[in-house]
Amino acid sequence: FIARALLSKGEKILALKRSFSDLSLLQGIESSIQWLEGDVSDTEILNKAMEQCDTVIHAAAIISFSPRHREKMYKVNVEGTANVVNAALKCSTIKKFCFISSIAALGRKKGELTINENALWEDSEMNTHYAKSKYLAELEVWRGIEEGLPAFIVNPSVVLGPGNWENGSTKLFQYIYKRNKFYTNGHISYVDVMDVAAIVVELLNKNCFGERFILNAGSVTYKELFDSIAHSFQVKPPSVSVGKVVSEIAWRIESLRTLFSTSEPILTKETVRLADFSFEYQNERIRQLLNYNFSSLDATTDKTCEELLRKYVNK
Repeated sequence: FIARALLSKGEKILALKRSFSDLSLLQGIESSIQWLEGDVSDTEILNKAMEQCDTVIHAAAIISFSPRHREKMYKVNVEGTANVVNAALKCSTIKKFCFISSIAALGRKKGELTINENALWEDSEMNTHYAKSKYLAELEVWRGIEEGLPAFIVNPSVVLGPGNWENGSTKLFQYIYKRNKFYTNGHISYVDVMDVAAIVVELLNKNCFGERFILNAGSVTYKELFDSIAHSFQVKPPSVSVGKVVSEIAWRIESLRTLFSTSEPILTKETVRLADFSFEYQNERIRQLLNYNFSSLDATTDKTCEELLRKYVNK
């Protein structure tokens, strides 16, 4: 989505991909991008890429709440970011650096449910391993900034959009389309993927180095999100609330179900424990800087469901 936004502005893109990367979301623009094969652990390729560019957007990361991916997640998210930062510092042509982080990197702690860009990380049982990996990745970027890297950070909340509905946040849409009956209590903070892409492109033209920006459209209950998705798909929404006791049982069942398979668990110990809390992520800084209005939840689910139906159902 960022690539499409950049191309629409007439920018030239050099992108890094692995030999097995899924490029399905780049259908129609793949040939407009110059490619290098490698990954964020390959310092030689990173150095080669930087020499041909003046701007870096580092969006590569693993998002997982499964213990089986924990070691790889830290390696990619933390060590990979350190490699990208070091390569950018080494190359004199880099004038702008954007790091795609997460609101999870801001940390969560009991008693402080309103969070802005000034929030300080504190180790807490409410922080997932994914959150910690993104926090440690941010430290590498802040180190780069101290060493002269012209960088800024964006912290999106849960990104909603027409991605691959077999994984990531888009799997929530598939869950509703399949008429599942259950929903969990708790809240979710969300942002439209198109808003994230548009804001990143706009920030590249601002002198905002050394700053971070929360990208969050709002917070709703899971029931409200699921109802909105169901309305967009014109299917029956989930109607059975899953309480805390059932959730604790469910994540254990999910853990066993996925133990001998390659699929990701729908529920994990970490996600279930977070479901009881509602955090408010403030977005005033980015709204004031860019005079930006985020997409509404219904507008986001309408656009996403229309595209997902076209891709997976009415193809």
